[in-house]
Amino acid sequence: MDRMRSVLMLVLAMGTVVMAQSRHPVTGRVIAPVMSVEGHRWLDRSEREAEEEPTKAIEALAIRPGMVVADVGAGSGYYTMRLAVKVGPSGRVFATDVQRGMLDLIERRVAAASVRHVTTILGSAEDPGLPAGALDLILMVDVYHELESPQTFMRRLRTALKPDGRLVLLEFRKEDPKVPIRQEHKMTVDEVRRELTADGYVFDRVIGGLPWQHILVFTVK
Repeated sequence: MDRMRSVLMLVLAMGTVVMAQSRHPVTGRVIAPVMSVEGHRWLDRSEREAEEEPTKAIEALAIRPGMVVADVGAGSGYYTMRLAVKVGPSGRVFATDVQRGMLDLIERRVAAASVRHVTTILGSAEDPGLPAGALDLILMVDVYHELESPQTFMRRLRTALKPDGRLVLLEFRKEDPKVPIRQEHKMTVDEVRRELTADGYVFDRVIGGLPWQHILVFTVK
């Protein structure tokens, strides 16, 4: 019953946006629509820890105090707040999104928790708006498959990483038909790898162990 409820919430959230039908030039996959601000209830649902194990995902990233990290496509800030705990007051979290309404949610969340080391950035479909060469880690959770201009965006995103920085994507596993997510919101490892290596990233590894998602790690040349 909880799984059916979660799927219904996602369907309703996606039903509030205009469906995109463009395709990625490398793999031909259909680019999914962006979740609207009204869909934030899906992001903040109480079942998310059991269904996706975000605490386990964060632990797998080996984030240290003092790091500078970005939550790209941060939505309501679900992961932003967890990243802020990991980097601590000596670190910095940049939370970016293309929707002002999502950033409003994050800013209210940050203020309520009296967190001072989170900076919100209103990005665009082609530019995340992050400072050049500043990031130890960029995290994108179920976001990459929704990028309207993926090649332009990801090439600009690459410039924000430090030489030893990492890009980490969490994407729902298309290889697994039991993952109860709409097909256009899933990706295979092969799709992600082919697309991002074409944009100048270096595939590092896949971290397994999550119920529904891949953790895909990339570096830069």
